Amino acid sequence: MSHFHAVVWIDHREARVFHFNPTEADKQVIHPDKPSKHLHHKAGELGSGHAGADHDFLHAVARAFADAGAVLITGPGNAKSQLVKHVETHDAALKKLIAGVETIDHPSDGQLLAHARKYFKAEDRMTR
Repeated sequence: MSHFHAVVWIDHREARVFHFNPTEADKQVIHPDKPSKHLHHKAGELGSGHAGADHDFLHAVARAFADAGAVLITGPGNAKSQLVKHVETHDAALKKLIAGVETIDHPSDGQLLAHARKYFKAEDRMTR
């Protein structure tokens, strides 16, 4: 089933992508091939202590919302920013689909969909 809107919730362990309308939703869960572990920076060592972006994972997430008309990208940490940067660099045609980026901790699927529906109801009203 095809839906105009999509919402992505992403962290370094998984991405949940929903295509939805006011009453229905289709869910896809994407996991990185090599999940990153939390790295802790030790005093006196070079580097930030953060794992680099997993471009295969980010590309798979971008492909998952490529057929949407508009997408809201959410998540608790920097993975959502890495996804946006990946789209800008590697999938530039998809950048126009990104309606917003928001920090959301760890919502249930129902909470995420309710938030996205409310977001797009307000967003759609503003863009018409």
